[in-house]
Amino acid sequence: MPNTDPDRTIIVTVDVVLFALLDKQLHVVLSRRPNEPFAGQWALPGGYVHKLEDADSLVAALRVLRSKTGITPPYLEQLYSFADGARDPRGWSVSLSYFALVDHAVLASAQATAPGFGFDLVDVNAVPRLSFDHNRIFETALKRLRDKSSYSTLPCYLLPEQFTFAQVHETYEHVMGVALDKSAFRRKLTEMDVLEECKGQRVGGAHRPAQLFKVKADVANRLRLLDRPLVVNQ
Repeated sequence: MPNTDPDRTIIVTVDVVLFALLDKQLHVVLSRRPNEPFAGQWALPGGYVHKLEDADSLVAALRVLRSKTGITPPYLEQLYSFADGARDPRGWSVSLSYFALVDHAVLASAQATAPGFGFDLVDVNAVPRLSFDHNRIFETALKRLRDKSSYSTLPCYLLPEQFTFAQVHETYEHVMGVALDKSAFRRKLTEMDVLEECKGQRVGGAHRPAQLFKVKADVANRLRLLDRPLVVNQ
């Protein structure tokens, strides 16, 4: 039964839904809980807020991600506050949740450098039963990501620093789960003026190598919005 003692200190944590693309599928980072409650079960990366160490919840979320995955994501957004007396068997609790995006290669490098980071990437279509109310947090984050991807440059944060047009087009499709008209998509990105060519940088074979692009510096530090949703193939 949930603890109903009015003098009990409220539990305050941060939980982060960290997304990455792997094998052309959107994945989320999960780890096994080492301790009770729910020892051995899957959970989102999370931890207590340290009132003497964390200036705010954003600082706490970044600290937790570094301690659980070894990375600092290029994009981190506050998602929602989940709070009630039933979500944690230890008592009344608040989860200050965030969602983040990162290039998979950055996660792979962190794991190779420090194998002690015990996390796995799980396809968003095959997420198991998670600890606490983490399924609800994950589903809220996935919906937020897909909704905002239809009118922003958000999926670009899943890419490496340099990428081809085909890669960014495919990334939007994988995130949104729909087919996007390639010509209309290219036209929209051109109108937005968010990408710049990496001069002299191409990849591929000798015949028609693909131009590499990167997000413009003034765009990379803020979320750029579209004036209308991207065109979707029917």
